[in-house]
Amino acid sequence: MVDAAMARGTADRECMFEVFARRLPGARRYGIVAGTGRLLDLIREFRFSDAELDWLRENRVVSGSTLDWLADYRFTGSVWGYREGEVYFPNSPVLVVESTFAEGVILETLVLSVLNYDSAVANAASRMVTAAMGRPVAEMGSRRANEEAAVAAARAAYIAGFSATSNLEAGRTWGIPTMGTAAHAFTLLHDTEEDAFRAQVAALGVGTTLLVDTYDVQQGIATAVAVAGPQLGAVRLDSGDLPTLVVEVRKQLDSLGATGTKITVTSDLDEHAIATLAAAPVDSYGVGTSVVTGSGAPAAGMVYKLVARKDGDSWVAVAKNSDGKASVGGRKYPVRRLNGRGVAREEIIFVGEGPEGGEPVGASDRPLLVPLITDGEIDESHTGPAGTARAREHRASALAELPQGAFRLGRGDPILQTVYQG
Repeated sequence: MVDAAMARGTADRECMFEVFARRLPGARRYGIVAGTGRLLDLIREFRFSDAELDWLRENRVVSGSTLDWLADYRFTGSVWGYREGEVYFPNSPVLVVESTFAEGVILETLVLSVLNYDSAVANAASRMVTAAMGRPVAEMGSRRANEEAAVAAARAAYIAGFSATSNLEAGRTWGIPTMGTAAHAFTLLHDTEEDAFRAQVAALGVGTTLLVDTYDVQQGIATAVAVAGPQLGAVRLDSGDLPTLVVEVRKQLDSLGATGTKITVTSDLDEHAIATLAAAPVDSYGVGTSVVTGSGAPAAGMVYKLVARKDGDSWVAVAKNSDGKASVGGRKYPVRRLNGRGVAREEIIFVGEGPEGGEPVGASDRPLLVPLITDGEIDESHTGPAGTARAREHRASALAELPQGAFRLGRGDPILQTVYQG
């Protein structure tokens, strides 16, 4: 597209691209925007190396003039978006890119690959946090994702409310709290389960978490308390009929004087399995496969569409009109409208110039777009560990605005209606 537009003389036409989802995956009631901080870093680093340019040249992918343009590529446009951690709904303009056609269109795959995956993880993770009802949930899915997605998933889950991750690279890069427990392999390495527990306690202290279901759970707990004493930090259960088992484990720990020892469970949990444990004496959860795969919805279904182009000094709205995939053209100014109690009641998208240049029409309207890149300059407050922490905080405040029905785990319609005006 870039090559053809350059040949036609339209590559430098000012354009506006928009990222939105036509529907929420899995018939969920809200979505969570995640990946923005990662995306800004990737746009900053988006360059074509000599090796890449040589490959494009040797394979005659594009013309020589386009290769020259790619060699000097640096995004110089502007980007607005929903804050990372923000709630979104069908047709929410979660990201708006204003640039030349060539500069903007070449970012499409990068933008969608980040936002679709990270938001899918955050969507699932947020539901799991709701189901946990205040109990900590740790991300433990690195072995179920590729090496880069594992780090991204840990970050997205943390933004969505998870308390920690077992991925140390995510901790190093994004400042996420890290945790971990021994695997069954560590127990099987030693001659006896007691030897394994003694080795772990000697290395990590009595506050560690011992995995007690390698052999017999009841005997494992007895051995764990005998080795670490009643001050044992926690035991982990990774198998069995968890609703029944955790009750039995709690009784046994209490009978041994380990009343302060916590119980953490893993074992292929998702939001529904966590919900079934709501009445059980579980203290924390570890989730792997389900969170890094979006709990059945591995992509958020977002698309990247051209919605306006410049004609002289004016913007001209453009839109796709195909059956089932129609879009709404024009510049958008989305606001979240709240009632007198601060509860969100609808999402309004002003199209065109917007009310008073895009300002909210009333005190109960919260503007949703914030500047992320201005004339090629990135707002660094959205990046790095600090940006990740702010996204996590914003997610909590955005969810606090939603009606209570948003947190039902069953399939349903979006909790807020999206209304276009203008």
